Amino acid sequence: MLPLSVLGLFCLGILLLIILFKQISYWTKPRFLQRAMVQYKNYAFEKLTKKSMSTFRKESTSDYLSGFSNDLNIIETDYLKAQFGIVANIVALVGAILMMLWYSSVMTAIALGFCVLPMLAAIFTGNKLEKSQKQVSIKNANFLSALKDAIGGFSVMKSFGAEKEIAKVVGQSSRHAEQAKCSREKLDIILDMLSAVAGVTAQLGTVLVGCALTLSGYVITPGKLIAYLDLTGLFIMGIRELPVLLGKRKAALGLVDKLADALEENTEDSGVELTEPLQQEITLSHLSFAYDLEKPVLKEISCSFQKGKSYAIVGASGSGKSTLLNLLMGSDSYEGKIYFDNQEMRDISSKSLCNAISMIQQDVFVFNASIRDNITMFKEFPRAQVDEAIRLSGLSALVSEKGEHYLCGENGCNLSGGEKQRISIARSLLRKTQILLADEATAALDAETAYQVSDAILNLTDMTRIVVTHALDGKLLRRYDGILTIKSGRIIEYGSFDELMEQKGYFYSLYTVSQ
Repeated sequence: MLPLSVLGLFCLGILLLIILFKQISYWTKPRFLQRAMVQYKNYAFEKLTKKSMSTFRKESTSDYLSGFSNDLNIIETDYLKAQFGIVANIVALVGAILMMLWYSSVMTAIALGFCVLPMLAAIFTGNKLEKSQKQVSIKNANFLSALKDAIGGFSVMKSFGAEKEIAKVVGQSSRHAEQAKCSREKLDIILDMLSAVAGVTAQLGTVLVGCALTLSGYVITPGKLIAYLDLTGLFIMGIRELPVLLGKRKAALGLVDKLADALEENTEDSGVELTEPLQQEITLSHLSFAYDLEKPVLKEISCSFQKGKSYAIVGASGSGKSTLLNLLMGSDSYEGKIYFDNQEMRDISSKSLCNAISMIQQDVFVFNASIRDNITMFKEFPRAQVDEAIRLSGLSALVSEKGEHYLCGENGCNLSGGEKQRISIARSLLRKTQILLADEATAALDAETAYQVSDAILNLTDMTRIVVTHALDGKLLRRYDGILTIKSGRIIEYGSFDELMEQKGYFYSLYTVSQ
């Protein structure tokens, strides 16, 4: 009776442990998942924000979109949630083995021996699952990239009647992503099959050998064999589920490593901080730059932009105007020198440069938030400062009509192009940066709105303004302190509007043709 009483107590203990474990899971698992996911997302995004603009431009944003969406779902399910299943199965497996050893060490050794080979095969398959899961992530990022291009270029696609061709590109990316998922699913099935085989083999093998030993009257009695086989249920459960959980956990960890590696690449370099405001000027000395070494975009550019003055950069399309402005935002791949006063730009930290410079581009990004939040970029500013930025940027009429809490829509779809540009100007005014760069800020605007935006920029004070413009309006150009004319990557003329017109050179030709 002793073995049966002990077995009864053991079963009761197992039941109590299961209830206790479920209670612990109830109180800890949801909170653990919530805190772990929040911390992981916040940490990963914070690491992403450490990258400089120049290095971020070199990377595929689709990798991050995939990493923060599909990959995170897999990490939550197959890594975080699986931790609890792994612990439960280990406890059940260890408890079962201990009781099995108490009944018969020989039979336990036989049961373990039958599942060794299937278990090794399951572990090997779990290792392959990690590589397969990474491929799924890569292919999914490629699909997101193709889909983002198609949606972002929707108007271009419709204008050129390229719906079928673009659909083919997106469809091909989708097919590759699903093929990768199919391969991973096959490995999941193989892993599950091997785990099942390990469990069934251990159970059937134990039954057959146990029956043979019982019939021969050796080692174990029929009663003990029946009790022993009941215990193998817990053992079989652990043998079947543990390899699957561990394999998926390792594959999920591979996705964690993948995102971590991407976040560590091209991180923002350290550099000196600009502790003092721009005192004198920005100086370019023999500046050259090329995307392709055989086709330089900028060639031996030498000029200076004095503090507080305004400059226009003009020239034909493809002459290098926008490239010049992008370099001023921070880059280390140019030849020559760019000085902020006496400090070479390569030695200045990216964060410090961003604090000193604002940039208005042709395509202004507007968040799906209120007008005020888009101006303040979700930061707190005194009311008087925000109102002043609204007034100087020409947003007063919009705010009076719709209110500062008016929702701008996805990428500003509820606003006109001029209204979005004014929001960009207001951002710069509120930041009170020393330098404002404007790259074809009025290219997509009608003539009246373009004039108003350019006028607002020229009315700014205590700010060095460098403006790339295609709109050669004599009234506006006369207000710039200097005009740089670029042709084929070189500055060929520099001076005021009247000086350049008197020279009757390249600028004179550009201006005359535009009228």
